[in-house]
Amino acid sequence: MKTKHFYGKGLPNVDPSLLKGTLIVIEGSDGAGRSTQIGLLRDWLERKGYPTVVVGLKRSELVGEALAAAMQGNTLNATTLKLFYATDFADQLERVIIPSLKAGFVVLADRYIYTLMARDIARGSALDWLKDIYGFALVPDAVFYLNVNPKTLAERNFQKRGYLDYWESGMDIMRVGGMYDNFIKYQGKLHRVFETLQKEFGFTTVHGGRSAFKIAKEIRNRIEKILSASSAAEKSAMALEISSVNNIHSDDHPA
Repeated sequence: MKTKHFYGKGLPNVDPSLLKGTLIVIEGSDGAGRSTQIGLLRDWLERKGYPTVVVGLKRSELVGEALAAAMQGNTLNATTLKLFYATDFADQLERVIIPSLKAGFVVLADRYIYTLMARDIARGSALDWLKDIYGFALVPDAVFYLNVNPKTLAERNFQKRGYLDYWESGMDIMRVGGMYDNFIKYQGKLHRVFETLQKEFGFTTVHGGRSAFKIAKEIRNRIEKILSASSAAEKSAMALEISSVNNIHSDDHPA
């Protein structure tokens, strides 16, 4: 298992080598099936004996509720929105993700910095600038982007809640007719940005138009390899520690 590390300078006073847990990220737009996959993953992991914790956007105790309330008015500008989300993420990283990983939990993130970057790039931000902003973020052990075409996303959103979200339709930055047309165009733009981010960060793109169980099986197979490697590394480290202790005792009490 590779030692964990940050994308940039990271958080102060945090030693990544002490983070023994596993960070799994599920990315994708509203309607891609993230919540379903997070739920299936959590059930599977806990049946296998792994303690889990789930994090996601707008769940920070510090600003989560304020961010959700501010977005209801559809009046936030792009800069305020990105700073709100960055604060929300930073607070969860420090208060939930890092402590959970120290305790050996599997952390399931319902979206991570990649969605925040994609949205900001769609609104005119430069990737290099965003990489500096999110340099404090921890590099996940695995990232899965659920790729679903915009028309299917729209259909799923209509089926789930009967309308399309203002922000997920990019209504704050473009107007190309009705909200449906705007949604299709904006989600297409996000998909192209995610293609760029995939090349930059090397995460796994998963075809999200299949059944939930087929997707879950693919993700589980990949995660199982990560967990097996982690378990093997822990056993190896423990064996080395025991060997070192035995050698010390042997030196203290020669035959």
